[in-house]
Amino acid sequence: MKAYEATATIAAAPEVVWKVLLDGQSYTQWDSGVIRLEGRIAEGERLKVTSEANPGRAFPVRVTEVAAPRSMRWSGGMPLGLFKGERTFTLTPRGDDGTDFKLREEYSGPMLGLIWKSMPDLGPSFDKFAHGLKQRAEQRD
Repeated sequence: MKAYEATATIAAAPEVVWKVLLDGQSYTQWDSGVIRLEGRIAEGERLKVTSEANPGRAFPVRVTEVAAPRSMRWSGGMPLGLFKGERTFTLTPRGDDGTDFKLREEYSGPMLGLIWKSMPDLGPSFDKFAHGLKQRAEQRD
């Protein structure tokens, strides 16, 4: 298994951060790593995400879990589990009306070794997302 991860301590309540996370249409306003997000962020819905890391390709994912306002999971990949990516968004309340945010994407499947070699480094993109989410949520609080 391979993974990317980013975190942020956000000076806003989890409910505020959650509202920002669910507004996929505004991602391009605060996440410089997302070029376009098509679809509605809700459990069972399909999304297409186009990122700065690979602007020539939209990545289809399904929202597989929504537990407001604490966590959300998106999943995508190849048929038969040959390659799978699972992205988890986790919000943990802090005692001071803040939120610890964690974004993690884990990759698995028999094709992982081959695909991993051709994937761009998504670390900077994950860091941009966490930083952009922090700025946006703190402005809204």
